[in-house]
Amino acid sequence: MPDNLSLRSLLVDAAERGIAYREAGAARRVAPSPEAVAAATKFIEPMPDIGADEKHVLAMLDEVGSPATVMMTGPRYFGFVIGGSLPVTVATNWLTTAWDQNVGMHEVTPITSTLELVAMDWMIDLFGLPAGTAASFVTGATIANFTALAAARNRVYSDIGWNVEADGLIGAPPVTLIVSEESHPTVFKSLGLLGFGRNRVVRAPVDGQGRIDASRFPAVKGPTIICTQAGNVNTGAFDPIADICDVAKPKGAWVHVDGAFGLWAAASADRSHLCSGFAAADSWATDAHKWLNVPYDSGIAFVRDTAALKSAMSITAEYLMTETRFRNPSDFTPELSRRARGVDVWAALKSLGKQGVAAMIDRCCSHARRFAAGFEEAGFDVLNDVVLNQVLVSFGDDATNRKIIDEIQKDGTCWCGVTVWQKKTAMRISVCNWSTSADDVDRSLEAIIRIAREHCS
Repeated sequence: MPDNLSLRSLLVDAAERGIAYREAGAARRVAPSPEAVAAATKFIEPMPDIGADEKHVLAMLDEVGSPATVMMTGPRYFGFVIGGSLPVTVATNWLTTAWDQNVGMHEVTPITSTLELVAMDWMIDLFGLPAGTAASFVTGATIANFTALAAARNRVYSDIGWNVEADGLIGAPPVTLIVSEESHPTVFKSLGLLGFGRNRVVRAPVDGQGRIDASRFPAVKGPTIICTQAGNVNTGAFDPIADICDVAKPKGAWVHVDGAFGLWAAASADRSHLCSGFAAADSWATDAHKWLNVPYDSGIAFVRDTAALKSAMSITAEYLMTETRFRNPSDFTPELSRRARGVDVWAALKSLGKQGVAAMIDRCCSHARRFAAGFEEAGFDVLNDVVLNQVLVSFGDDATNRKIIDEIQKDGTCWCGVTVWQKKTAMRISVCNWSTSADDVDRSLEAIIRIAREHCS
């Protein structure tokens, strides 16, 4: 067991290595070199009989592991909707890891529970959600969708007199599940985890941008849960959620919004119109490790019906200190044991303020439009209306697109991903990093266009 001097030396070493990694991010190639990836096989060995020195373990992890990472925290990573983690949130993440609080009950973890509550209230205000909405701090949008839909399952069954928490789904009356044709796969995964099944859904038709077509929305009859989308993962488009709520809510349906990144548009005066009417929904899911740029993992579920969420998630046991005048976080999350995710969210919101969050959203959207303009000027096809931070570009046929994307990733200047959207293969650019600059966009455009022209000629 290390003494205090050894502990300090080890942690200072780790901090210095972490700082050096982050400082090198802007200059480093985004994809690791083939040699760095090959060197990672050094970790593949039998478990040693005798433990290694702690500093040797850390050095190996940094010297062999760090070069083999994809620079997702860097300003030219555009492959998935991934934030770069604000410096203040990296710092608070380190501190809360040192605290090592298991955020389950307020009486046991008062500071982290309080900070979650503050962060929850701030986001409810920022997004314009109804007063009294409850929130769950979870791993990401997958579990945020699951958590919100668990509350939905509880409520719609309660409305027809079935106690799903006690009696389960065997013999339960059917519930209609309406989803978009372009719902994210995590929605289907959540429905499977909840026992509804991934395929037993009614798919609502979409338009040419991937939005649900309200004019062709399926009829709502009986107990119904509707899954909508704020920010299509390919195009950034928003479903007409206000129109859907107008039709569905009078019939008792629960309307859920998968807003993994799109919900943050509500923080921007220039883009809040995209979220107009969203407050009429019943639940919302989002990520903080996307556009709020906190470290992984961090997602949040918001549910209007606090009682339904608490009924679906709460836990009791003789040894748990569940009696409190405050909010027990474990009453609102699938996990009993979990880290203090809310601290990083609080730190980001506290350091940015409303104006800083809005500026970050607007800056990323401006960069997306800059990408689109550059591609169009170069003669390539931008497939989507760039309403948010997502850009889809095509350089030709399926094989050409895949070859060019592969070469772009190998080049290392930036990292963009492949997608197939409405039967078209395309390159997807997601601008989500707080540190991306116009120069990063221009540098990436130069590399992408150069590589594309080499393979289109």
